[in-house]
Amino acid sequence: MSPEATPRVLTDLGDRVAGAAPDRAGALWRLAEAGRQLDANLVRLPPGAEVGGHAEDDLDVLLLVVGGGGELEDAAGARRALAPQALVWLPRTSRRALRAGPEGLVYLTVHRRRPGMAVRGPGSAGPGTPGGGGADEGGEGPCMLDRVCPECGRVNGRAGAVSCERCGGPLPPVAP
Repeated sequence: MSPEATPRVLTDLGDRVAGAAPDRAGALWRLAEAGRQLDANLVRLPPGAEVGGHAEDDLDVLLLVVGGGGELEDAAGARRALAPQALVWLPRTSRRALRAGPEGLVYLTVHRRRPGMAVRGPGSAGPGTPGGGGADEGGEGPCMLDRVCPECGRVNGRAGAVSCERCGGPLPPVAP
C-alpha cells in the first residue's frame, strides 16, 4: 500500500486556529497532498469582514463553521445565521455571500478538485497517452483565498498582490 493510500490525520483544526496570529485572516490551512481528488481550506474572516456575492459554476462546496459566527446570504437576499458546527451545502451555481459576526468567522470548505490546465507542446496529447508526458499532478492551487480582501471581500485578479485593488487593504499571506 502506498503512503498516499494510507488514511492519516492531517491536522487539528482547533490547533490551527489557536496557533494563528489573532489578526491573521484568510486561509489558515489548505489540503495539499499529492494525488488528492479534493480541495479543502480552513479560512478565518475577521469581525465584520465579508466574502462578497459570488457563485461557483462548476463545483458543489461543503462549508463547516468551526468557530465564531456570521451569516450566509443567498441570491434572493435571504440571510441564515452561521454558528459553530453548522454544516452548509452550497450547490454549484448558487449565488452566496458570507459575513463574519463580531467574533469573526472560521470555516472549513471542501470540494472536488478542479482539473488543471496545462500548456502542451505540439504533438503532446497528455499524460498516459501516446506522445503525452509522464505523471502530471494537474489541478489548480487549493484555492485563491489569499486573493480575497478581508476588508471589502473583493477577489483580486493579480496573483501575489499584497494589497486590495479596490480598497487598498492588505491581503492575507499565503498559508503554508
